[in-house]
Amino acid sequence: MQIISIINQKGGVGKTTTVINLAAGLAQLEKKVLVIDLDPQGNATTGLGLSNLENSDETIYGALNGSKSILEVIKKTEIKNLDIVTSNVDLSGLEVETAGDNQRAFILKVKLTAYLNDSRGSYDYILIDCPPSLSLLTVMALASSHSLVVPLQTEFFALEGLTQLMKTIERVKVSVNPELRIRGILLTMYDKRNKLSSQVEKEARDYFSDKVYHTVIPRNVRLSEAPSHGMPVLIYDKTCLGSKSYFSFTDEFINQEGREGSTA
Repeated sequence: MQIISIINQKGGVGKTTTVINLAAGLAQLEKKVLVIDLDPQGNATTGLGLSNLENSDETIYGALNGSKSILEVIKKTEIKNLDIVTSNVDLSGLEVETAGDNQRAFILKVKLTAYLNDSRGSYDYILIDCPPSLSLLTVMALASSHSLVVPLQTEFFALEGLTQLMKTIERVKVSVNPELRIRGILLTMYDKRNKLSSQVEKEARDYFSDKVYHTVIPRNVRLSEAPSHGMPVLIYDKTCLGSKSYFSFTDEFINQEGREGSTA
């Protein structure tokens, strides 16, 4: 059972799009998947067809503030094999509310460990959608995860932001979670007509080599439309270029397990 955070402190890089489409792709391959929406904006929640306006106790905030267990806040989605722990704006208050708790970085990890020690915790993957900042919520996700997937938009300043993220990850490895590793970097919003996209791709592949996935996610209108219909693009329009890319990424993601298993 893998706990994987999808993380980048920059907004608008395709984090939530990657979470919901990877989750849907894995679910279609008969993997049991739990998405945890750890962003107060609740975009993964609405992108999978649920409301981000409900009672706070029924969300990840309710689990993290101690009023509920993880088991009590898991909800089914319309997609077979895919469940979610939803989020809403109340989650943004958690940082202030836990200011006096010197173990607050581990709250999510403790909750997940308790859930997974319960025999009912049977998922192949838990995917955590992180907020677009290096905040307490992101550190909680890093403390709880086995590995990270980093969506990187092929645009100016992208690699600069990635350097800052790498420094944060190294600090977390030293002080909070020594087992944490980067599973891969996913290039997003790729525009083959734009020379800058290919330049960023080359720089990323030169610097991070085999950590960069072969699959590249293009700019695609259907990818942008799908969340407004409350569904992943893999279901909204499975033949569009965005869907084909995320199906390809899901296959690469799964095959990664086999490669890492054989080299371990």
